Amino acid sequence: MEFLDSDINVDVIGFGALNVDKLHTVENIACKDEESFIKSQKDTPGGSAANTVIGLARLGCPTSIIGKIAEDDDGDLIELNLAMNEVYTNNLIYADKGNTGKVLGFVDEKGERCLYVDPGVNDEIVLDEINLLNLSKCKIMHYTSFVGDSFKTQIELLDKLNDNTLLSFDPGMLYVQKGLKELKPILDKTDILLINENELRLLYGDYYKAIDCADELSVKEIAVHILDEGIQTVVVKKGSEGVFAITDSDECDVGTYECSVVDTTGAGDSFNSGFLYGKLNGYSLEESCKIGNWVASKAIEGFGMEKFPNLKDLKEFIN
Repeated sequence: MEFLDSDINVDVIGFGALNVDKLHTVENIACKDEESFIKSQKDTPGGSAANTVIGLARLGCPTSIIGKIAEDDDGDLIELNLAMNEVYTNNLIYADKGNTGKVLGFVDEKGERCLYVDPGVNDEIVLDEINLLNLSKCKIMHYTSFVGDSFKTQIELLDKLNDNTLLSFDPGMLYVQKGLKELKPILDKTDILLINENELRLLYGDYYKAIDCADELSVKEIAVHILDEGIQTVVVKKGSEGVFAITDSDECDVGTYECSVVDTTGAGDSFNSGFLYGKLNGYSLEESCKIGNWVASKAIEGFGMEKFPNLKDLKEFIN
């Protein structure tokens, strides 16, 4: 496969931070003035958009990613990992100086986590560094978060996307904390919103005030409001309680699958891979959510992407 060919058509292009996750397994996650002990440490290439497009590539979908790395060991590890997983690297941007982004992660025995982000060169992407010709035929553009100024570049890119390209958006807590006003340019263009329940309630907290609602709204009530705002598909990830999804013509509430939890760090990204696979291959809303939940259940049985299923595994599940 010729990964550096600039004339490549892919189904999905991710646009988000590229990081090396430096994952530490610990006895327990320490709070203020507490101590804990590190049992082991492992470097795993990560980043939300990268995890999702790698997952899709493992499921047989051609993918690429827009992201920036430095000429250091972490950057080499990210590039090698993308290539080994058959993600086209034709949209990678290489920085002349600085360091590749990294995330220090601490995971306890229950699979719970806390993360500390060093964005590095992730936040130095400008529109002129992106080859717009490479984006012209992709079916889905998948946005995830940055810490800093590359958020503005994501907004600038919106008007450059092909009208037939769907925008998938998983804001994550970093973007949710910006609030609706700052996210509005992206949300106005979003076709598929992939968001967890905590993020949903925080992002749309002002909606409670607008309708003078003292009681907590249901996930469905908030999702219906989002549909009214123009987004076509709203998918709410509820962790161990499964997922709720809705469109103008369909809705579903799908439970999870039993699994042995090792690390929940990439659970949401893994779900996104499965759900977008379903979307690309003509599965119904409910079927796509089931595929997403199953993929996530397999992925969290290991660290990073080590237990992520392949296309053969998925076809056996579907059958």
